[in-house]
Amino acid sequence: MGKVEHSSSAVFAGRDLRVSIDGKEIVRGVDLEINEGELHAMMGPNGSGKSTLAAALMGHPGYQLSGEIELDGERVDGLEADERARRGMFLGFQYPVAVPGLSVGSFLRAVLEAQHGEKVKVRPFREELNGVLERLELPPDFVGRSLNDGFSGGEKKRMEIVQLLMIRPRFALLDEIDSGLDIDALKLVAAGIREVTARGTAVLLVTHYQRILDHLRPDRVHVFKRGQIVRAGGVELATELEAHGYDWLNPAAPPPASQAVSGVGPVMGA
Repeated sequence: MGKVEHSSSAVFAGRDLRVSIDGKEIVRGVDLEINEGELHAMMGPNGSGKSTLAAALMGHPGYQLSGEIELDGERVDGLEADERARRGMFLGFQYPVAVPGLSVGSFLRAVLEAQHGEKVKVRPFREELNGVLERLELPPDFVGRSLNDGFSGGEKKRMEIVQLLMIRPRFALLDEIDSGLDIDALKLVAAGIREVTARGTAVLLVTHYQRILDHLRPDRVHVFKRGQIVRAGGVELATELEAHGYDWLNPAAPPPASQAVSGVGPVMGA
């Protein structure tokens, strides 16, 4: 895939991103940029490398990443994960981990204090957190509960959105935040994502399914196969994928009949 030019206004920009695990290349040359307040969806079959890319961008030590990552025009690919977080990167986990003994309130206060370098005032913090919990339909006693300990799958995913709304990152990676959610929880999660993009956060949403996109309208949809972006387009591309799957994106496969009216561009080099 050829290089693309990145605009100076991009919140996130990645150039020739490649990710390896134990010497095996999983992500094979990705160029991507996301501007302020934009939502990009990344879709693709299992095993294509989407979650690997998300974890590597955040600085997971188990992955070897090459290429350039810029956040608001500054290189961050040489930084550890905690430093990337302080600069404004956020990863919403596909499988959030329980941390017994660390309360939700204490965790979020510690994160905000590390991010801003100053003490967080308790009263306004609690008022804001209570409001966020209410919007996500989580009870106020979650403030004192251990992070994700004993939470249902849907509560864990909504708690990721609570963190997103409280931390207000510049760039958020959401790794299958919609998996395992019932329709009511899905609507709440989607509302939280709309809220952060309206505030200016750039979001990359990794997902298998169109159903969350029924509640969101991404600015761009990227199809990920074999470690590369093989096609990009508008929200109508997600509809094509829902109807026809991913096999038609193989170089030898003909496009579906509906592609002629979908507005989707040609396949990029895989």
